Amino acid sequence: MKNSNYVIFLALIVSLGGFLFGFDAAVIAGALGPFKKTFPLTALQNGWLVSSPTFSATITMLFIGPISDRLGRKKVLISVAFLYAMSALLSAMAPGVNVLVFARMMGGIAFGAALILAPMYIAEIAPAKRRGQMVSINQLNIVLGFSAAYFANYYLNNWNGDDPDIWRWMLGLEFIPAIIFFIMLFFIPESPRWLIGKGREQEGLDILQKVNGEVDAKQVVVEVKASLQEAKKQAKVPLVELFKPAMKMVLLIGIIVGVLQQITGINCVFFYANTIFEQSGIGSDAAFTQAIWVGLINVIFTFVAMALIDRLGRKPLLLIGVAGVAISMFIAAYGFSQATYTLTQDALTALPAEMNQSGMSTLVGKTFTDDVSFKTAVIDVLGQADASKFESDIIKASVTMNPYLILIGILGFVASFAISLGPVMWVLFSEIYPNWIRGLAISVVGFINSAVSFGVQFLFPLELAHLGTALTFAIYGMFAIVGFLLIAWLLPETKGKTLEQIEKELVGA
Repeated sequence: MKNSNYVIFLALIVSLGGFLFGFDAAVIAGALGPFKKTFPLTALQNGWLVSSPTFSATITMLFIGPISDRLGRKKVLISVAFLYAMSALLSAMAPGVNVLVFARMMGGIAFGAALILAPMYIAEIAPAKRRGQMVSINQLNIVLGFSAAYFANYYLNNWNGDDPDIWRWMLGLEFIPAIIFFIMLFFIPESPRWLIGKGREQEGLDILQKVNGEVDAKQVVVEVKASLQEAKKQAKVPLVELFKPAMKMVLLIGIIVGVLQQITGINCVFFYANTIFEQSGIGSDAAFTQAIWVGLINVIFTFVAMALIDRLGRKPLLLIGVAGVAISMFIAAYGFSQATYTLTQDALTALPAEMNQSGMSTLVGKTFTDDVSFKTAVIDVLGQADASKFESDIIKASVTMNPYLILIGILGFVASFAISLGPVMWVLFSEIYPNWIRGLAISVVGFINSAVSFGVQFLFPLELAHLGTALTFAIYGMFAIVGFLLIAWLLPETKGKTLEQIEKELVGA
């Protein structure tokens, strides 16, 4: 029991990196609206501000493994925590867009490293029989971080939503869990696997005795040495091996699932949640409330996925979830397609006084049947800066639609993703690739997954501006349909099969 508690203690500390990733990723959803009132953004600037951390995280993932192999997991994790804390402080003090982008890219370096190192450290220190459970703590903490950010944004907005600098509090709040993470990391040991790999076997053995007990620790050291020898062989595998005919099927499956996880728009929903809900005309305050539901649904259905993945299997969960994603996106697309925009004189008078109401008066009484033409007309009379600054107020005053359809569509999408593409992708990656090339394969498809995530986040504001909300969500729904068909056609079920059986089925003897 003592050993068990120690492992849980270590996993909880290290998985704070996952919590900070979730918080850092989601907090921008609430901070974006208040920030735009002080620093109006073009669609291009908006997309870059939100997606820039993913860009730096994607680059970081290419190098963080070798860096941690050289310096040690603990030292790099401490550096990660420091970067999180500095990113939060600099974000809170940013004098403008460029500095905020720099601060967020610093945070991207941190969470790109944390996404790799936190599960790596936990896997290397946890006993084999508890490894899956302990690593899942990190995944759970990621979704808890998302939810915590939405709650924090909601309460800060209720506390002082009229403060033009409220976005500074939202972004700066991350400093508190970051500094806790930084301090607590000094109380964890170095990875015993890394120590043994560096020839510091006695130090590794001492740590393993605390984790596994004295009886099993020496046997674990033997297994670690054997594993390190296997890892050296894997490290020598050239990239070209991944593209040989025998690997064609597993590479194709990995790329399909990796691309599908992001191209259906999940990080647009997480990172732009408030913006999406504001497009339905509920206003910024109600958008904060609805964003909370995104976080809660994500947490709840992540638990559901953890309970079902070994019962139903990987393929059924993926098919159910991706079908739900498609249906949910089409519900949201239909809701937005039914919107009309008409500005009345009474609604114009109720808009903020500092807005150019005389210019907006030319739009009074005109009806627009799509958001793109309406927003274009607003930009023509107000200019890009004021149109961006007052967008939520103007849409709320003008739109006629059913916002509940949007809420149902978005929450259905999050629930469907959380029981399927979210957790199942990484389980599949750990199963379908042969042991001798698994590390290289996961790195390649993980990089593709992250690159697609960046592209989707970056393009989302441009899609809203030029394609409109209805067509944007319909496109995500169509990607989900294509993904559903490919999964049904190509993906075998891996539940209950040994890794050797899976390899024989997909790669050949």
